[in-house]
Amino acid sequence: MKKRLESLLIETLSKLVAEAKLPSDIPMKGLIERCRDPQHGDFATNLAMTLAKPTGMNPKVIAELIIENLPKDPLVRDVHLAGPGFINFFIDPKAQFSVIPDILKAGDRFGHSQRGQGQRIQVEFVSANPTGPLHVGHGRGAAYGAVVANLLAAIGFEVEREYYVNDAGRQMDILAASVWLRYLETFGEPVVFPSNGYRGGYVKGIAEALRKAVGDTLRHSAEAISKDLPPDEPQGGDKELHVDALVLMAKSCLGEDHYRTLFDAGLNSILEDIREDLSAFGVHYDAWFSERSLMETGAVQRSLDRLQAAGFLYQEGGATWFASTRLGDEKDRVVVRENGQMTYFASDIAYHLLKLEKGFDQIIDVWGADHHGYIPRVRAAIEALGSDQKKLEVLLVQFAVLYRGEEKVQMSTRSGEFVTLRELREEVGKDAARFFYVMRKSDQHMDFDLELATSKTNENPVYYVQYAHARVCSVFRQLDEKGLTFDGQQGLNELSLLTEPHESALLVTLSRFQELIEQSALQHAPHHLVHYLKDLASELHAYYNAHQFLVPDDALRNARMTLISAARQVIANGLRLLDVSAPETM
Repeated sequence: MKKRLESLLIETLSKLVAEAKLPSDIPMKGLIERCRDPQHGDFATNLAMTLAKPTGMNPKVIAELIIENLPKDPLVRDVHLAGPGFINFFIDPKAQFSVIPDILKAGDRFGHSQRGQGQRIQVEFVSANPTGPLHVGHGRGAAYGAVVANLLAAIGFEVEREYYVNDAGRQMDILAASVWLRYLETFGEPVVFPSNGYRGGYVKGIAEALRKAVGDTLRHSAEAISKDLPPDEPQGGDKELHVDALVLMAKSCLGEDHYRTLFDAGLNSILEDIREDLSAFGVHYDAWFSERSLMETGAVQRSLDRLQAAGFLYQEGGATWFASTRLGDEKDRVVVRENGQMTYFASDIAYHLLKLEKGFDQIIDVWGADHHGYIPRVRAAIEALGSDQKKLEVLLVQFAVLYRGEEKVQMSTRSGEFVTLRELREEVGKDAARFFYVMRKSDQHMDFDLELATSKTNENPVYYVQYAHARVCSVFRQLDEKGLTFDGQQGLNELSLLTEPHESALLVTLSRFQELIEQSALQHAPHHLVHYLKDLASELHAYYNAHQFLVPDDALRNARMTLISAARQVIANGLRLLDVSAPETM
């Protein structure tokens, strides 16, 4: 109904412009919202007030013009002017029934639209360093990014999902050195492991697999390796200097080819684990982009050359700086260090330049909330490269804290172990994990209650929503068991029999689904969909508890079965966008 009213408004404005009653340059768009108070109507628009300034007219005069020229619509019972220029629409009660045939005809596609008109959007999310398994913090970003992409695709955007693989840089070198030491340990070498190395048990697994693959090809004396290294932190040294020296030692001892074998052993093993983990979590990508390729193809140097030509680079203290303060950043940023090494930021500039060159209409990056300070410098780089920084939207995701009842779950230990996404999924199930992760606004702190997520009670929101779907399925099974038949056409013909308050409430909620999907997608707010599904499930449960569906009256029975069939379809469609199952039995 909202779209229908917006079309009426646009038609009216076009008529008024053609008759020269309004200027031709006014924005041709209706702003329709549902009324919070039913006494004010079903829908309202503040269009007359938004047109007052560009037209120089009194908003009440504009509102009266619009009301006088609105085309007649059988579903619009009345239109009132209210306050300083609000236009309130009162909808014929029969209009509420029109959503039912729409739902049943569209089926799985109900809620989808072409609002995006095929515009191309890239959503890049998770992109965790391949230095270890995904943990529960990554899980929230994975669920959020995947659902945002699903919602945007549902309303007609062409969406590409991408994972940026950080397969270059210092942390990956530290991982390689850590694997090398664990590999040497398999030969009984007396290894002293660095305090700043990767200590997780998965590193030992990679090292053992590496030995099986290459034998003793990469073996060196651990004693000879460690004797020339600067002292580590426990011995009064500097852990950063120690581990960096260890990396240089590995590269020197092994040579380029053997070091690449070592490096790739860690990278490929962990990256494959990440792929499998995300796939089992229902997260799939169209592209996996290698950071290493930016250097190998010269993309980083090319982006720096562009910034140099645009006058945004300068030299100071032996380093090359990007003058990001000229474009809103709090301080200028180093892109090439004094030793000639390019920074992570230089790679990020190149990566975003490539995104822009691919012709995306919008770029969405999903980052951890701790990266909020990074946004201005990336936007500054986009503008310095000659593009509109508004093309980039960064969505921030707060960390999730696990609880088991009242007790906080220890997230990590000094040994390098932590609660992985796989462990969470195995404990609570994919459905509960996906649902719980998107229940709250992404940039808000969230507590994840493991006991609640696994409980089979109405307090568990995912169970509550899924149970509503299963309940409708059980009614249809009971229909067969009682030897009754369902006449869907009669049900549609007799919808006017649905006069109970529970039925009216359910119809109103069902009619909101399409606009809710568009709102959730455009605002990148999956939690709106979650709250909607909880409300719909609540109304369906209340209806189920208050009324009999399998009544003797064929007409009323078929009307009610048609209504709950539509509700079941909408629940299934909403859960599908969250990638949560809609079970038929529970």
